[in-house]
Amino acid sequence: MNHRDEARDFLSSRRARITPEQAGVETFGTRRRVTGLRREEVSRLAGVSIDYYTRLERGNLQGVSDSVLDAIAGALQLDPAEHEHLRDLARHQNATPRRAGRVVPVAAVRPELQYLLDAITEAPAMIINNRQDIVAANDLGYAMHADLFTGGARPAGPANFARFIFLDPQARNFYQDWQRAAHTNVAILRREAGRAPNDRDLAALIGELSMRSDDFRELWAAHDVRRHYAGVKSFRHAVVGPLELHFQTLELAEDPGLALTIYPATPGSPTADALRLLASWAATEHIGERARQRT
Repeated sequence: MNHRDEARDFLSSRRARITPEQAGVETFGTRRRVTGLRREEVSRLAGVSIDYYTRLERGNLQGVSDSVLDAIAGALQLDPAEHEHLRDLARHQNATPRRAGRVVPVAAVRPELQYLLDAITEAPAMIINNRQDIVAANDLGYAMHADLFTGGARPAGPANFARFIFLDPQARNFYQDWQRAAHTNVAILRREAGRAPNDRDLAALIGELSMRSDDFRELWAAHDVRRHYAGVKSFRHAVVGPLELHFQTLELAEDPGLALTIYPATPGSPTADALRLLASWAATEHIGERARQRT
């Protein structure tokens, strides 16, 4: 990822998104050629000169202070994920040259993490890396995502959510709101690309999806970023039917680049019953054992 191009496109896309009315800017009835804010309006809101803001929006974040980044974030009404992304872009431009970005193991996790997953018996649970590969799961996690391990869009290597969503037709049945799932996945990848711009495998995945999926290219061009740690998701499993699951994602401090996600159901709900049926199916079909052989 080119650091300057990313900064330029991100800032200009955020500026174009905000109307003068949203920013509290008086237009005095003047005719405008753009729907969003002008550069001079952002600079005034942020308390910096127009020349300085123009330099930033052209992608040059070298030497910019945290206080200026905070002021720009306030002027553009960035949410916490977008604010963090802007700081990441500046941090990488100002960092001294270093080796390529972190390498995340994709074939195995520490045994203690697998013990933790296996101890979770009533909810699907999995560990994913910053490229959205499933690197480990419990039996329910494998059973819930069985299509990721059998779909035709999967190359050799770990099952990957982004490839499944954009390249496998089964994904449009699995996700009850495919558009939301697709947008969220791209926004997560955009955030991760800002955090680890030198991760060659992540860049290769983004390049592959950009070449093979029109939907991905369109969403990637929007420059949206998102944190995705908690909420509710709805799925349509091929064996047990609709599932409405809460999710909680925790980044693993001792294993940089890895995150644990657990999907509990509301006790007594139809989804809780469906998970019990899913567990029985997984045991009968040896889903976890078969998935681990392909991971």
